[in-house]
Amino acid sequence: MDPHYDAQDVARCDLCEVAIVQSYCDFCHVNLCKPCIGEHISDDYSKKHIIVPFQQRRSTPIYPKCEKHPNKTCKYQCKDCNIFLCTDCLASEQHNKEHKLSKLEEVFLQKKDQIHRDKEELKEELLPVYEEIATEIKNQIANLNVDYKKFTTEMSKHREELHREIDNVMDQREKEIDENKLKHLSILTKHLKEIKQLQSLMEESLHNLNEMEESNEVTPTIHYSSKNQEFSKLLPKVIVSMPKFIPKPIEKEELCSLIGKLTPLSTTLEERVFTAKKPNTSVRELLDEPEVLNTIKTGHAHVRSVTCLNEEEIWTSGETTADIKCFNTQGVLQKTIKSKSGEYPGDLAVYSDGALVYSDWDTETVYKVKNDQTEEIIRLQGWTPKQLCVTSSGDLLVTMCSDDGTQSKVVRYSGSTVKQTIQFDDDGQPLYSGNYYPKYITENRNLDICVADSKAGAVVIVYQTGKLRFRYTGPPSSTKKEPFEPFGITTDSQSRILTSDWKNHCIHVLDVHGHFLRYIDNCDLKLPTGLCVDNDDCLFVCEYIKGNAKRIRYLK
Repeated sequence: MDPHYDAQDVARCDLCEVAIVQSYCDFCHVNLCKPCIGEHISDDYSKKHIIVPFQQRRSTPIYPKCEKHPNKTCKYQCKDCNIFLCTDCLASEQHNKEHKLSKLEEVFLQKKDQIHRDKEELKEELLPVYEEIATEIKNQIANLNVDYKKFTTEMSKHREELHREIDNVMDQREKEIDENKLKHLSILTKHLKEIKQLQSLMEESLHNLNEMEESNEVTPTIHYSSKNQEFSKLLPKVIVSMPKFIPKPIEKEELCSLIGKLTPLSTTLEERVFTAKKPNTSVRELLDEPEVLNTIKTGHAHVRSVTCLNEEEIWTSGETTADIKCFNTQGVLQKTIKSKSGEYPGDLAVYSDGALVYSDWDTETVYKVKNDQTEEIIRLQGWTPKQLCVTSSGDLLVTMCSDDGTQSKVVRYSGSTVKQTIQFDDDGQPLYSGNYYPKYITENRNLDICVADSKAGAVVIVYQTGKLRFRYTGPPSSTKKEPFEPFGITTDSQSRILTSDWKNHCIHVLDVHGHFLRYIDNCDLKLPTGLCVDNDDCLFVCEYIKGNAKRIRYLK
């Protein structure tokens, strides 16, 4: 048996293990076919077998046996004594007849109802909260290396700044040394010049004395006056003291304080408060006959994507042009922008502040456009961004496929930072088919993440935590001729899921649990692809070949 279809296999009789089950023993909890009922009962006549249709299995309460009357079952409980009672107990004189009684069947049904509600609350609300908490902690662990790397990078920058400052101070000191050297040289040079001048005068005087000593002339000799007394007065000795570098001793603690300090790791406990989801009280029912309100002629040869924030800005894009066009609800063109690469965008989405975001498969980049300024917010390597969704919390969900087309995944971004990756189920199996085909994505009001996996022929719904919730592969019995191949997907204020079945030219409407509600197939749709819902729960549908975006009312 193919494991993918095990859950859909029919139940078999527990006795013969061949025939299809038709009945059930509510006492023994055994599946039975019609021929095996007699055999099962005949095995032990002492048991009070309860044979019911298989669809009503486990519906018959099995009451406890009475301790005082073994052949009787207890169907009452004394509220005062807190004991089970049978009809014989009530008729006897042993039990106080003034005590209040409750029927076990009523208590049983009340408890069953509480069990069901507790199970649903546990499955739908409590467990997803814990899974979200676990995912949050896992993401924190995964980001530890990145966070601490930033930490050490900041320290390295501070180290470089300190080194620069120390180098600047040392350069200043070296400059002061050079200035002192020049001053020192100037002083010694000046002193040397003065000495040389006196030497020159003495040389000249010595020459004159030699001539006079050899001369026999009387007059010059008589008038001679000695200058040796002047020369004997030596110039004062110039003593220039060398400058000294006096390093300042640095204490280790002082150095640490100069560099800065590291605050200690601190742990605090913040109380978590579980808040139950409030049901949507403003219920809007489906129209018997959906109607087309108007048709926007986009001018795109192959229109694929549509998204809107308000009735004045309905953004569309096609498959053959770089133009991204903005219309109002009446279909009047408001403005046109072009993708940065010149290739057609993979998909569009709009942030709550009106900023447009689009994926560019050619450059493997996601761009954001606001006030006519385009900025790159995500650049991938080895993966191609495909379809987009802005969540209620302001995160961006991106479906992407590997460059070799073998893997697909959903990645949640906060700005440019990866917060979550959704790729595998609990058994390690891929949640999404690996190929280049579109995988349109949206977030439901209950925070489920919904992906239309066209090639897999399935709508894949996971909880906010990324855990698989269910797959929708079409209604139980389809009246459509072609296989289910979903492309666009969106959700409305009632948490209904709408997905386009483009080969069957219709829209499937599901409830929040994935149960098929109806088709929208009366609006002359041709190859519907991208979907979105406006603030009034009107549905915009892209018609791939026609190049139209039809606005459809489908709720009362």
